[in-house]
Amino acid sequence: MDSLEKDFAAGFFEGAAPPCLSLYQPTHRRHPENQQDPIRFRNLVKALRDSLLQKYPPQEAQPLLEPFLALADDRAFWSRTLDGLAVLAARGVFRVYRLPRPVAELAVVAESFHTKPLIRVLQAAVRYQVLGLSRQEIKLFEGDRDALDEVALAEGVPRTLTEALGEELTEPHRTIASYGGVGGSHAPMQHGHGGRETEIEVDEERFFRAVDRAILEKHSRPAGLPLILATLPEHRAIFHRVSHNPFLMEAGIDVHPDALSRDELRERAWRVVEPQHRARVDARIEAFGGAQARDLGHGDLAQVAKAVVAGRVATLLIEADRCVPGRVDPATGAIRFAALAHPEVDDLLDDLAELALKRGGEVVIVPAERMPTQTGIAAIFRY
Repeated sequence: MDSLEKDFAAGFFEGAAPPCLSLYQPTHRRHPENQQDPIRFRNLVKALRDSLLQKYPPQEAQPLLEPFLALADDRAFWSRTLDGLAVLAARGVFRVYRLPRPVAELAVVAESFHTKPLIRVLQAAVRYQVLGLSRQEIKLFEGDRDALDEVALAEGVPRTLTEALGEELTEPHRTIASYGGVGGSHAPMQHGHGGRETEIEVDEERFFRAVDRAILEKHSRPAGLPLILATLPEHRAIFHRVSHNPFLMEAGIDVHPDALSRDELRERAWRVVEPQHRARVDARIEAFGGAQARDLGHGDLAQVAKAVVAGRVATLLIEADRCVPGRVDPATGAIRFAALAHPEVDDLLDDLAELALKRGGEVVIVPAERMPTQTGIAAIFRY
C-alpha cells in the first residue's frame, strides 16, 4: 500500500500530467458492511469514465481506467479496507491509500489531483510517543489518532532498573524478622540502618533520571514528538520532578500500559494529545481575526485567489467538506466557475490549497462549524 506521508513529503502530487483522476469514498472495516464498498467503487469509476470521455477518446481513457477496474476485482484488497479510500491516477501513475477516517464520495477528472481530503488526513495525524514507566522497567510506544505501536528502544536506553543502575543498586540495609499475628498470620519487622522503602525510593529516582536522559537523547530529541507518560500517579509525580525533557507533556495517563489493551492505550493517549491539535487550529482561526482587523486577512474567494497566486498568503484556512467547482488561472488568480463533471474542472478550494503549498504557505483544513467565514476560505496575508 502506498504511503501518503512519504508521497506528500516527496512532492509526488505536484506536476502530474493531466488528466489527473481522483477518487474518494468511505469504506468499512468489517463484514457485512464492506460488501457494498466494491459496488460503490465501480459506480465512482463509471463517473470518472463519463468525465474522461467528454474530452478524451476511448483509446486514451481506457489505459487510465484499467488499474481502477483491476482494483475493483481485487477481493483481498476489499477485505482489508479501513474507514476511507483515496485512489489517484494519471499517465504512469496509480496511487491507492487506505484512510483511517471516512471521506465524502468524489470522482473528479481535472488538470491536477484533488488532495484536500488527504491534507486533512495528514493534518489530523498528530504523532506522539508514550513512555510506559514502572519502578522496574520501561516501554516506549509511538502512534497517532488511529494506530499505536511499540518502539524498539535505542541502544543506550536502559530497559530495566538493573540495566540502568547495575552494581550501583542500593544495598538493602535491613534484616527481616516476623512475629505471630492474629490468627497465626505473620508480618515483617524491619531492622537495620534504614527502611527498605527509603532505599527503593532512592533507586527509583535514580532510575527515572537515567531513563529521562536516555529517552530525551535517543528518542524525543530526534523525533521531536510530544511525550506522554503512562504510569501510576505516584511515579508520575516523581518523574515530572526529575525530568528535563521539554517534549514531556504535563497531562498523562495515570495507569501503566500493561493494564490497558493497545486500543485503550491509544484512545487515552489521543485524549491527551487532541486538545493540542485543536489548539493549533484555534490559534490559526484567532490569527485570522486579528489579521482581518489589520487588513491582512480576507475571506473573499476572488481576492484570496489573486493573493495566493501572488505568493502573499502565509496561511490558508479551507472549509473541510465545501466544494466550489471551477478553475483558477495559475498566472493571474482569476477564477471561473464551472461544472465539476467537466474533465478540466476541480474544486477551486482544493486548487488554491495546492497553489498556496507550492508557494510556501500553510494550509489548514477547518470543520465547517469552526470556519470563520461563510465562503469556505480565509487567508492570512504575509503583507
